[in-house]
Amino acid sequence: MENLKIKSNLIVQQQTMDIVRPLSTNIDWSNRLISILGARGTGKTTLILQHIKATYGLSNEAMYITMDDIYFSDNQLSDFANLFRQSGGKILFIDEVHKYPNWAREIKNIYDFYKDLKIVFTGSSIINIERQNADLSRRAVQYELTGLSYREFLSFIGVANIDVISIDNLLENHVQIANELISKFKPLQYFNEYLKHGYYPFFLENLNTYHLRLEKVVRLIIEEDLQFIAGFNPHHSRKIYQLLYILSTNVPFKPNITNLSEKTGISRNMVVEYLYYLNNAKLINSLSAAGKSISTLQKPDKIFLENTNLSFALSPNNTEKGSLREAFFMNQIKNSAYEISLPLKGDFFVDDKFTFEIGGKGKSTKQLTGVEHAYLAVDDMEAGIGNKIPLWMFGLLY
Repeated sequence: MENLKIKSNLIVQQQTMDIVRPLSTNIDWSNRLISILGARGTGKTTLILQHIKATYGLSNEAMYITMDDIYFSDNQLSDFANLFRQSGGKILFIDEVHKYPNWAREIKNIYDFYKDLKIVFTGSSIINIERQNADLSRRAVQYELTGLSYREFLSFIGVANIDVISIDNLLENHVQIANELISKFKPLQYFNEYLKHGYYPFFLENLNTYHLRLEKVVRLIIEEDLQFIAGFNPHHSRKIYQLLYILSTNVPFKPNITNLSEKTGISRNMVVEYLYYLNNAKLINSLSAAGKSISTLQKPDKIFLENTNLSFALSPNNTEKGSLREAFFMNQIKNSAYEISLPLKGDFFVDDKFTFEIGGKGKSTKQLTGVEHAYLAVDDMEAGIGNKIPLWMFGLLY
């Protein structure tokens, strides 16, 4: 245990506090069991290390451990948790929890038996807590850490600090909001930068190698993270990467499962299942018609890459502007926790009320004739008018 505490102190001490994600202040850290899920590269480890450093420093009350530490190859998490609390520990931060066998059952036991100990754990977005046999869903307070919004990106690069706005406020007051903001900075000046390299916080480390690192993140998700899904066939990793590449060169993509099966050599049922896993792993965004659920058995109606940065990393020669616009819009809406589906007319249906058509500055409302609560989200505009709203403003929703 001493060696793990030394490691914890070292990594906490080295953690910078320059930029802290807003989620950190939104989490109610007083809860006894907290889960923070998200895709690789979004900054889950940084988030909890910053909280430890700001709140506990190097105190023995808090400790950081990661489940890929060799210590846990021969020691049980529940036994360690007991040792920690006996030594005066109050809150245990567990990183990469999905890499530990039977993690859900052991965390449940720790929660049930050691009521004087708080647990915060992070894990891959592939985890579905509600499906764990240990029934953690009614015990853990769950949070999701997404990639950066355009609003957060502007803050990270020191351009502007903007409050989150709701979609209702945006639709009603976008002209006033836009004109207030463009008096302070030029939003279009930075928007294309965000589309290329602004989604994952590690862009701050080295822009020159950003897309190479992002490609490596994608490979690790497919070759490592997906292995922790029960029943996953690790021999299909290469085929899944091939499937993702096919999607990246054709998005937005209306999937023909038979064709995808023939191109990848994966059975039709498994193609649908792997699309579901890629969606949970935050590599793609699946869009279905209103009223249809996304499940392992349900083919999505339309597929996008989860964020625009992935396009530049996976298929830099296929970064078509129209597909980037739609991918950005869906990403920002979905990460803002609004419901989004495929409408009968237009491109997106949000919260079962608003219909959006995405396009360039010259886009007309012709395709939305007769549709109530219809709006255009258009590129290359600093400020809009009427129901024509600048696309970049949808990056202010979270």
